[in-house]
Order: sequence, then C-alpha cells, then structure tokens
Amino acid sequence: AGSKLREVFDKINNLLSGKPVQTEGQTVSVTQHPQGLEFVCYKLAEKFVRHGEGEVSFHHDSAFPIAVVLSGIWELHPRVGDIFLAHLHKKCPYSVPFYPARKEGTSMEEYQRILGYEVHDSKVEEQDHFLKRMSGMIRLYAAIIQLRWPYGNKQGAHPHGLSYGWRWLAQMLNLEPLADVTAMLLLDFLEVCGNALMKQYGIQFWKTMFFIQKSYIPRIEAVTSSGQMGCLSRLKNFVQKCLQAEEIPLPKGILTPSFWRT
Repeated sequence: AGSKLREVFDKINNLLSGKPVQTEGQTVSVTQHPQGLEFVCYKLAEKFVRHGEGEVSFHHDSAFPIAVVLSGIWELHPRVGDIFLAHLHKKCPYSVPFYPARKEGTSMEEYQRILGYEVHDSKVEEQDHFLKRMSGMIRLYAAIIQLRWPYGNKQGAHPHGLSYGWRWLAQMLNLEPLADVTAMLLLDFLEVCGNALMKQYGIQFWKTMFFIQKSYIPRIEAVTSSGQMGCLSRLKNFVQKCLQAEEIPLPKGILTPSFWRT
C-alpha cells in the first residue's frame, strides 16, 4: 500500500536525518556514535542491493516499491546512492556494464567471485540461481532510473535518471555478448524501463531496438549453445513484438497514481 511505503520512507529518512527512530522496542539515532551515519548509509545501501538479488529476483513486481523508496532517499541523502552503486557494481558487474576478464594469477574460485557468483567452501552456486540474482539486481536498477519519490520537491534532476539507463544500454551493446547472461540482462532491462526510454528518446530508441534485432541478437546467437536458447528466444520475441507494434508495453507492477491513495 502507498501509505505503508510512506511510513517506511519516513522512518529511513528520519534515521538518516539524525532524528530518533523507534525500532524493535528501542529508540536509535545516528548521532549516538561518531560513525553512526556512515555505518547506517553503508548497511542501508547493502540492504537495498540484497532486496534486488533476493526479493526482486523472485517477485519481479517488487522492484517498483523498493526502487521508488531508494530513489527518494538517494535524492535527499546522495551518500546512500553512491554506496548503493558501489555495492551493486561489486555484486553485479553487469550493472556497470562490465564483463571482468580473468587476470594472470587469479584463481578460478576468485575469478568466479569477481564475476558475481557466490562461492562457499569451493562450491560455486548453480547457474540458474546466479542468473536469477543478476536478473533481480538489473531489474531493480532499471526501476530506480525511471522512478521518483512522488512527495519530493521535484525541483532538481533525478539523482540517477534515465540518461544512465540510456548509457547502460549503449555500453552493453558495445560489449561482446556472453552466452546466457547478455540475453537475460537485455530482456530484463527492456521489460522494466523500455517504455520509459521509448518516451524519452523516441526515434533514437527505435534505432537501437532495430540494431538489437538485426545485429546484436545474431551475435548473441553465435555464442549460445542449443541448450541455452531459452532466454535468447524470449528476447527475440520481445524485440520483434515491440518493433511490430511500435510500442513497448508498460512494465508489470508499475506504480500507478491510484497506488498512492491506498
């Protein structure tokens, strides 16, 4: 509910503003310790990324309420946004976007960690689980860049708006594609913020979609084995449908004005 989201936002904002906040039966304030504010910014940013790799990866619609709160907090407390990006880029290098190369002397285990895989006791997580987590984080990022907290002052620019999404897409299409990962991330990104990018960039956006269909999808196909075609097929269908309709559908779960009356 919109009212619940406002409660959450106000509590986080009050905490970061140095006001005393009630939590679990006690009153806390960042002024109680010289590094209190820095610690809270760090943990809060980390928690938002965890929401992406956890909650959003399982419930795609949850990207929007989480993103709108973070967007508003970022506007008022830029430090949280900076640390959020640092956590996000470390956990999901594809959000830069960047495909890290293996450097000489780096063990396979360490390299897999750099790529974003979770490694416990020399056991690497399953590919499906890895892709799901990366998907959740990209979806959260794609939601953040298009959303603004509706009760903010709206005077300044979005602290990390659509221009960053446009840049992400352009940089992504300049990278050599990876099997599995590239198709999934492009689809996630376009499903969540394709509609907003279309409205903002118009003809330039459609040229990019045409480029994806004619040039980039064949490049993904070239590195994809027959057992990894699922995501690529979904990306192909999505791009084809959008080009035929000359329209990108609104993402599922987007917050409508009526949501804020709940």
